[in-house]
Amino acid sequence: MTKPIHQQTTAAYAAQAAISFGLALGAMVVGVAYLPVNGWVRAFLGVGLLYLVSATFTLSKVVRDRQEVGQVVSRVDQARLDKLLAEHDPFKVEGV
Repeated sequence: MTKPIHQQTTAAYAAQAAISFGLALGAMVVGVAYLPVNGWVRAFLGVGLLYLVSATFTLSKVVRDRQEVGQVVSRVDQARLDKLLAEHDPFKVEGV
């Protein structure tokens, strides 16, 4: 029986993603803070930024959950196939 391949991200990739997200978020916060507009426009842009960040996290969780469900379904199907193949005897004669 073959073991499924577990895909793992490296620590460097995770760090790069976290640093990239932090820099992008920080740049947007600084940009909105120093924008030469009144407080209402700045507040609107800040709320929009927070909404975008929360929607991004939600979307990434949905994508991850769908991938994990697909992996579980394929594991169950593989286990069923392995069981059928293990129980199958090509030399068995029926009715004897």
